[in-house]
Amino acid sequence: MEFLRGVLGLIGVGCAYMLGRSVVLVRKGWQKGSRSYGWAIRSAACLVAVALRHPVDVADLAVWSLSAAAFALGYVVASRERKEEDLTKTIFPEQ
Repeated sequence: MEFLRGVLGLIGVGCAYMLGRSVVLVRKGWQKGSRSYGWAIRSAACLVAVALRHPVDVADLAVWSLSAAAFALGYVVASRERKEEDLTKTIFPEQ
């Protein structure tokens, strides 16, 4: 059961990362809000399921803090402007 608890924790951290990305994309208007709600429900379900059978312990706090950091990382990564590379010289070399 502890292995499954760890797997749920990892899935929760991944869902929190995707929630952070989704929040930025909804704010920019590139994605519908329902997708953000879906990631919020998935991450909340996983993070609650980690603490269901046991009292709150170090593993729960670690998973919750990692998910908060993953949310922040997803938010920052999605909000940064990406510079598009100019590949014309690579595709069409000058002769």
